[in-house]
Amino acid sequence: MRIIRALQIAPRASFASMAVALGLTESAVNRRYRRLRADGVIRVAGVLNPGALGQSRWLVRLRCRPGSVAAIADALARRDDVNWVALSAAGCEITCATQSRTREQREDLLGQRLPRTAAVLDINAFAMLRQFMGGRGHYWAALRGVLSPEQEAMLGSEGSPFTESPVVNRDPVRLTVEDERILATLAADGRAGLVDLAAAADSTPGRVSRRLHALLVSRVVHIDVEIAAAALGYHARANLWLRVHPSAVKSVGRALAREPEIAFAAAVSGPCNIHAVAHCRDLDDLFEFTSDRIGSLAGLQSMEISPVLQHVKQAGTLLSGDRLVKPSRTRT
Repeated sequence: MRIIRALQIAPRASFASMAVALGLTESAVNRRYRRLRADGVIRVAGVLNPGALGQSRWLVRLRCRPGSVAAIADALARRDDVNWVALSAAGCEITCATQSRTREQREDLLGQRLPRTAAVLDINAFAMLRQFMGGRGHYWAALRGVLSPEQEAMLGSEGSPFTESPVVNRDPVRLTVEDERILATLAADGRAGLVDLAAAADSTPGRVSRRLHALLVSRVVHIDVEIAAAALGYHARANLWLRVHPSAVKSVGRALAREPEIAFAAAVSGPCNIHAVAHCRDLDDLFEFTSDRIGSLAGLQSMEISPVLQHVKQAGTLLSGDRLVKPSRTRT
């Protein structure tokens, strides 16, 4: 747990620096990290932010014919422009998040492919308007307190911390071929060393280091520590769809971002103007959390709780059961 928390704070920190902060040996940190990764408990990966490139992100709810959900969810999960897929509503609903690199790619999925799928009975797409929480495992606060403040200070933090910001940049970043190669390598392993990144980009470690820093600061990419929540004892997951008075959207979104159970929260278009993802230890905890702490928020008008039956993909990583799956080199 201490190693996972250390990675949340500084996902690209060396094993040596983590060992000093945690009071362990470098070999012990290395060995335990590799075991956690091999067991599908954690995965460190560079995750692209299409908003920095000028493209919007969308949440999609699909109501499907019984018996067809698994095949549709699997097909969606294998797309590069879909980074989150979950099954809910007794296995008849799919919720997914798209992050298309181009408008044409988004319109092909939302305007052509999904509506033409015979097994899809209903489709609702919501534009993400403002993100309050998410984008890096460090900000899922369930592990807060595992390390002392002194230990966390020793680890520091790489890149700028997540803060509330517009989803789409007004001045899009233009990527070079070198950038694309760096990002592709980080997508496979967010802890890839500068020598490996330089080899992939046909560049030098010094130049790659400067370019990586620029990509992190401009939020083109963040180094995500993806965690299999069930492996840490969080077995009740749910999508929360909140209808909030327009004047309270910001205050409710910011309040959600401070809750340890919330892994993601954003303002979205549509009748429910806030979407959030909650991780709780069991259904009773989910009930207590939503009724006492979420239900008492000023401005909340209604809330739909949709328990997740199965996560198929999260933050771009496929899941098998409750474990993360090492990505294939072949992308569809």
